[in-house]
Amino acid sequence: MNRQDILARLTDAPLDELFAEADAVRSESVGDGVYLRGIVEFSNHCVRNCLYCGLRRANTKITRYRMTPDEVVAAALRTASLGVGTVVLQSGDDLDYPAGSIADIIVRIKDQADIKVTLSLGERPFPDYELWRDVGADRYLMKHETADAALYDRLHPGKHLKERLAALRYLKELGYEIGSGFIVGLPGQTAQTLADDIELVRELGVDMCGSGPFLPQADTPLSTAPHGDKDTSLRVVALLRLACPTINLPATTALASLDPGRGQLLALRAGANVIMPNFTPSACREHYRIYDHKEAVGLKSATAVIRQAGRTLIRDGGLKTPCAIPRKDFACTSASSDAAMWASPRLSTP
Repeated sequence: MNRQDILARLTDAPLDELFAEADAVRSESVGDGVYLRGIVEFSNHCVRNCLYCGLRRANTKITRYRMTPDEVVAAALRTASLGVGTVVLQSGDDLDYPAGSIADIIVRIKDQADIKVTLSLGERPFPDYELWRDVGADRYLMKHETADAALYDRLHPGKHLKERLAALRYLKELGYEIGSGFIVGLPGQTAQTLADDIELVRELGVDMCGSGPFLPQADTPLSTAPHGDKDTSLRVVALLRLACPTINLPATTALASLDPGRGQLLALRAGANVIMPNFTPSACREHYRIYDHKEAVGLKSATAVIRQAGRTLIRDGGLKTPCAIPRKDFACTSASSDAAMWASPRLSTP
């Protein structure tokens, strides 16, 4: 399928036929299983000022937090104890969170659990990526957001698409499994842009791609922009499956938020094979406000939608040895930057 085919099917292909074709390719290429990737959003600090994101540096209305390393490890181990095979440690581009502390978190999780560790920490100095890979990080997730370089520059003041792509390619060279992704319905986006997005995903050779609809956040410059179209978002999922048959495709939380109760189910039927339930402590979760009205996708709801789609939940991973997992939620107050809090008992900050 070339770019012209992608563009034509973005606008003209009957939805039922497109979804059925993508679902058949999904079944043949990756099977009927649905993987769970458990997200822990451990910091909502960010040095970037993206026009659409509620974590943007200029947003003074958000309550900022950083989980301590012990809290992050505990949340990851709770995720593993439920048989989820991957934990995704996610934050804004928080350059004040030391690379050494993140490395120690990875080591502690790997020592105690049979679980893959995915990092989604944005653009960091390349030596940080090397350190984290060396201590056992398995995957890195960093969306390219849009393949339109001019649009990327407008939406990300002071940043450039070529920098993002250079980081993704370097991560791949280091041996990470990499995930990218893009937003459907960004102001200024066209069908041609979306076709370029799908082509870029294929060119990068990523292992996973998350695509979901644009959803506005009230405290950003794009607060009044319309949300992305659900059907277009589902078309993109289907076309990604057809263009990259073996790729892992999430039924995104953004789709669940746009169409609660149905969005993820429709994505699974359009070719998706991953769901990412949230294991962030609830007191923190409400402050990780990338967009408004974010659906609370937990393990129970993820399991239910997989069953409703007639698919098989893939449970893997777990704790290596029985241990006590704290059950209480954390207060999630704004964390101190005190050097003692971030001191890493095993690895020092480079």
